[in-house]
Amino acid sequence: MTPIQANTLPEYRYGAARTMVHLRGLYLRECLEAWKQAKEAGIALPETDDPSYISLETVLAHVLKADRGYLIWICRMLELPDPQIEPPPPLDVIAAQADGYITHLIERWRKPLANVEEERFHKQEYESNWGVRYCIDAMLEHAVMHPILHRVQLQELLQEQSPS
Repeated sequence: MTPIQANTLPEYRYGAARTMVHLRGLYLRECLEAWKQAKEAGIALPETDDPSYISLETVLAHVLKADRGYLIWICRMLELPDPQIEPPPPLDVIAAQADGYITHLIERWRKPLANVEEERFHKQEYESNWGVRYCIDAMLEHAVMHPILHRVQLQELLQEQSPS
């Protein structure tokens, strides 16, 4: 299969949640690989006022912090215990510690949603930290897509800035 084996996850009452938990871990790892390639190539980020895009390190921190935040938010909305996810590494060591931190994220995401009934994933909407309303299912889909978005951005920058 992949380095993140879906069969290492426990059984879930809602199989789609299990699949999304698996996919977001897989895509986090792929995003990190694209980030490493971009860092090695010394790509320049476009100018922006967004503080998450000051440097490659802040982009990586943004992706890792968001992944942590999604599960904390989901657990809070579903009144589940805090998943006890450590904050991302500081910017000055994020490159060296990112692999281990992603392993931590994947581990912390494994079990909290396993016993949640399917209807709780889409029955109600909640306000996100940025003011958009999501059901839990939609937030899981957002968590899957977020690292894909940043991976594609980094890959496009690599392609644009690579000597032909």
